[in-house]
Amino acid sequence: MPDDQPLLQLDALTIAFDGTPVVDALSLEVHRGETLALVGESGSGKSVSALGTLGLLPANASLTGGRRLDGLDLSGLSQRDWRRIRGGQVGFIFQEPMTSLNPLHNVGKQLGEVLRLHQGLTGQAARRRSHELLERVRLPRATELLDAWPHQLSGGQRQRVMIAMAIANNPRLLVADEPTTALDVTVQREILALLAELRDEREMGMLFITHDLNLVRHHADRVCVMHQGRVQETGTVSDVFNAPQSPYTRTLLDAEPSGRPAPVTTRPALIEAHGIGVSFQRPKRLFQRRPPAFEAVKPLDLHVAPGETLGIVGESGSGKSTLAQALLRLVPSRGSLEFDGTRLDQLHGGALRRQRRRFQVVFQDPFGSLSPRMPVSDIISEGLRFHYPELGADEVERRINDTLKEVGLPEGCASRYPHEFSGGQRQRIAVARAIIMAPELVVLDEPTSALDRSVQAQLVNLLRELQRRRGISYLFISHDLAVVRAMAHRILVLKDGEVVESGDCLDVLERPTSAYTKALVEAAGLRERS
Repeated sequence: MPDDQPLLQLDALTIAFDGTPVVDALSLEVHRGETLALVGESGSGKSVSALGTLGLLPANASLTGGRRLDGLDLSGLSQRDWRRIRGGQVGFIFQEPMTSLNPLHNVGKQLGEVLRLHQGLTGQAARRRSHELLERVRLPRATELLDAWPHQLSGGQRQRVMIAMAIANNPRLLVADEPTTALDVTVQREILALLAELRDEREMGMLFITHDLNLVRHHADRVCVMHQGRVQETGTVSDVFNAPQSPYTRTLLDAEPSGRPAPVTTRPALIEAHGIGVSFQRPKRLFQRRPPAFEAVKPLDLHVAPGETLGIVGESGSGKSTLAQALLRLVPSRGSLEFDGTRLDQLHGGALRRQRRRFQVVFQDPFGSLSPRMPVSDIISEGLRFHYPELGADEVERRINDTLKEVGLPEGCASRYPHEFSGGQRQRIAVARAIIMAPELVVLDEPTSALDRSVQAQLVNLLRELQRRRGISYLFISHDLAVVRAMAHRILVLKDGEVVESGDCLDVLERPTSAYTKALVEAAGLRERS
C-alpha cells in the first residue's frame, strides 16, 4: 500500500522555453509503492515535466514551482548532489534508447559505469552484477550481449538494457518514460510485471509516462491526464477510466485504431522473395575457433501484391527489422529477390539506386534516423532532390508543404530541427520523408510505436487512404497487434528468425494455430477488446 507521505511531490511546476510556457502549474504526488501514470498526446508536456523535475532541462528553459523528493527540496541543488540522486535514488528510463545509449561503449561497459559510480563495483564483480541485471529484464544470451554494441541490438533489446541500467542501483523512485515503446506485447507484460515486482519489493514509487492507455488500465494505480501542458484530470485508474470527467480524457479513451484496409484484387506480386535469409558472423576470440554464424533470418518466402499490406509481427530479436533490411538490400542476404519483375539481388551501384526511389522506409527510431543538423524541409526533400534533380525549387517547396499537411504537421515547422519536436511529431516527419517520393512500396518499421493512441488512429487512417488513392504496398512491422489488425491484409509471424504462422490477417489473429501466436494475441488483449 502507498505511504501517506509523498515520495515525489510537484507543486505548481511551470516550465517555459525562451519565455514560451510548455507546462503550466503541474501538481502531482507519487507515493511509495504506487505507480502514477502521466498520460496525454505527444507534445502535451509529459516528458519535459519529468526532465524538469530531475534538473535535465537545457539552458534556454526556465522552471518555477516546488519539487521535493522524499522530503528533500530539489531546488538549487549542486551538480554533485544531482549526480548522486540521478541514477542512485532516482532511476530514469528514457524514451529513445538508441540516442540514450553511448554508441562508443558496449553494453557491459555502460552497465558497469552505473555500478561503479554508485556502488563502487569494478572488474568481475561489476560484470557478474551486469549479467544478473540483463537476465532480470529477460534478455536472452546475456553473456553474449554484455560484449555487444548498441547498434547490434534490436529496438526492444536496447530498451531492456536501458531498464537494466535504471534499476541497477535499486532506486527509490523510477521515472519510466515510455518504457515499453519498442517492446512486443509479451515482453511488455513481462517487463511491467518485473517493474511492479521491484516496486513492491523495495516500496519504490514509479512515475509511468505513456500514451498507451491499455497499459495504464492494467499497470497503474492512479492517473494524471495532461493536454497542452495542463492537467485535465487526476484520480484512480478505475475512476478516470470508468467515469472520465474531462472531454479530452473521453477522447483519449475512445481513440483506438479500427477499421480494415480496402480489399485488394489478385495481381502479380510487386515484391517477391524466395529463400531469403540473413546470417551474421560472430566475433572470433583470441586463440579460439570462430563460432558458427548467427542466423538472424532463416530462409523464407514471401510476396506482396500492389496495394497490399503484409504485416510482420514477432518478439524483439525475432528478425523482423533484419528481414526488412534484407528486402531493401541494406544488409547482405542469400536467396532471390524480385521487385516488379527486376531481380534486385543482382543489381549494384547506379542500377540499384535507380530502383531504390521506388521503395522507401520509415525506421523504428525517428530521432536516430533524422539528421540533427538539417531542418525539416531539407530532411523531407533530400531524397526528392537526389532522385529528381530536374525539379525546380518552387516545385520542391510545394511538395514539401503538401506532404507536411498530409501527415498533419503545420507548414511553419519546415524550418525547425528534429530536437524541437516531440517523439510522435518526429515519427510523422519520417513518414513525410517517405511519402514525398511517391513510392510503390513503403517499409514501415514500428511507425506507430512513438505515437499516442489518437495519433496512431490518425496515422493508420492516413496510410490506408494513401494506399487506396495511390495503390502503395506496405510491409508493416509492428508489435502492436491492434494496429496490425487495422492495417494488414495478410500477416507473417516470426520467432527466432523463422516463420511460425502466416495467412489472412483476421484469420491468424482470431483463430491462431501456433502456441506462439496464441500467446501474442492473449498478451495484446485483442479478444477482450474485440
